[in-house]
Amino acid sequence: MMQYDIISPVTLVGAILGGATVFLFSGLAIDAVTRAAGAIVFEVRRQFRENPGIMTGEVRPEYGKVVDICTRDSLRELATPGLLAAFAPIAVGFGLGVGPLAGFLAGTIATGVLMAVFLANSGGAWDNAKKIIEDGNHGGKNSPAHAAAVIGDTVGDPYKDTAGPAINPLIKVMNLVALLIAPAIVQISAGENANQPARLLIAILAMMVAFGAVIISRVRAARVDRTGPIEPEAYQLALEHDEALHLAQESTAGTTDRS
Repeated sequence: MMQYDIISPVTLVGAILGGATVFLFSGLAIDAVTRAAGAIVFEVRRQFRENPGIMTGEVRPEYGKVVDICTRDSLRELATPGLLAAFAPIAVGFGLGVGPLAGFLAGTIATGVLMAVFLANSGGAWDNAKKIIEDGNHGGKNSPAHAAAVIGDTVGDPYKDTAGPAINPLIKVMNLVALLIAPAIVQISAGENANQPARLLIAILAMMVAFGAVIISRVRAARVDRTGPIEPEAYQLALEHDEALHLAQESTAGTTDRS
């Protein structure tokens, strides 16, 4: 429990867990944007289906409901990544010890920096590729190249606007939590006040909270209208989804930055 050797197997396990947590967190952030965008698409389709006058300009769309979906879903989807960032260091620290916790933080920082740069660069490349085509290059708008670029931009936007920037607060929160719990880990793991059952209980509870939130997030289906009319062209679906993604990313990224 009090092993500080860098080449210790348990320390290496902690480093691997830290690196894996970054990938899991990034996936959760991208899934959150996808679900929020799906909810927006559902609402937009519902309004067009129930109010045909919107297309002719006779009826004013209900903009407030779309804004409400963005706000509500951005706050709700923030729960799972937040719980993972807060409880993962607790589970590793109390479950494996201070040495693996140090390895966990090192793995998180090393992987997080590389992952953030990758997400920002690749997402920016996809986004600007669409803009280049829209400027008249490679066939311009409504061309096969533009259709492919729109689909690529649908992936690139959550990369550069949500998952990439969110890794920064992830690293900060994990290191802050680790610093706060380090004295408690040392006290409960060694010395006269050592209490192994309590240590394991805390680790199990933290693990249940973190993985429970992840499991609930993964099984939550995107609220997309499966019964309404589906456009015959995938290009139109991608354009519609792209606009919804922009709204969801701005709301989710803003909430993450404020946290």
